Amino acid sequence: MIINEQILNLIRQKGPMLPAQVAKQINDSVLITSARLSELLSNKKINISSLKIGGSPLYYVPGQEIKLQDYSDNLGSKEKEAYNLLKEKKVLRDAALEPAIRVALRLIKDFSVPLEISYEGKTELFWRWYLTGNNEVQEKINLVLSKKEIAGQNIHITKDIPLKEDITSKIEPTKKYEQIHSDILPTSTGISDLKEHEPMPKIDPREKTQVSKTKIDKNYLLNQSNKFFNKNRINIKEAKEIKRNNEMDFVVELETSIGMTKYFCKAKNKKRINESDLSTAIVQAQSKGLPLLFLATGEISKKTKEKLETDFKNIIYREI
Repeated sequence: MIINEQILNLIRQKGPMLPAQVAKQINDSVLITSARLSELLSNKKINISSLKIGGSPLYYVPGQEIKLQDYSDNLGSKEKEAYNLLKEKKVLRDAALEPAIRVALRLIKDFSVPLEISYEGKTELFWRWYLTGNNEVQEKINLVLSKKEIAGQNIHITKDIPLKEDITSKIEPTKKYEQIHSDILPTSTGISDLKEHEPMPKIDPREKTQVSKTKIDKNYLLNQSNKFFNKNRINIKEAKEIKRNNEMDFVVELETSIGMTKYFCKAKNKKRINESDLSTAIVQAQSKGLPLLFLATGEISKKTKEKLETDFKNIIYREI
C-alpha cells in the first residue's frame, strides 16, 4: 500500500504517466507496476486514457484531464483532424459531419463526449469538447436547433425549430455510439481496427433446451477451494468473495517445517490464467506482507507457466 501511495503522489506531481515511466521512478518492473496501476484504477484513485503512446495508455489523477492535450500529436491523422475541429467549435452536430470525422470522434474518447439531444419528439447526436461547460454547450446546441448558423458547419434543417429552454441532453453509454450503422462508415478511413457489428447468433432451440437442463454449481469455486484446503490440511482464517463464483480471496494458515505460516490465497474460476492475474495477486499479497498461494480452476498459459520458474518463482500455484 505504501508503494501504491508513492505511485499516486508521483502521478499527482508529474501529470499523466506511462507504466514504464512509473516503473523507472519507483525502481520496479513494468509488469508489477502495471498491476499496481490496475489496482489503483479499480479503486478509482486514478484514470486511464483511451489515447495510446507506443501502445501503452496514460494514467492520471482526476483533475489532470487538461494535460492529456499535451499528447494529442500521438493521434492518427483523421483523429487529429476531428480533435482540432471539436476543440475549435466546442460542439459538433454528428449529422452535419463527413463520415470519416464521425468515426474519428468515436475513437478520441478522451476528448469527445457524446450527447443525445431530444427535442420535439426527435433525437440527435452531438459531440461536446470534453472541457466545455454545460451552459456553453446548451447555448450552442440551441443556436443549431433554432437554425442559426455556427460558423464552419453546414446545417440544413427542413423547417424552423423554435428556440427552446427545455432541450434535454444526456450522455448515453459509449457502447451505444459505437454501434454505428454501416451506411455512415466511409469506404476507407485509414483506420484498420473498425469492424461492423455482427448480428447476434441464433440459438438452436435444441441447444437452448440442453443448456437449460444443465445444472450449474453456483458455489463451484468455493467448493473446489474447500476441497483443496481440506485435502492439504489448510485452515481458513479469512474469506472474501470478490466476484460471484469467479474470484475469492482468503487468508489461510498451514503447517510448514518452521511452524504454522500464513498465506494470502487468490482463487480464480477462469479457463486460462495469464501474467496479469498472477502479478495482480502478488501485489495484493505484498500489501498484506504475506506469501502468495494461487488456486485456479482452469489452465495456465504456456508463457505464464514459464514465468513461474523466473519472475513468479516465489508463488505457490495449484490447479484445483
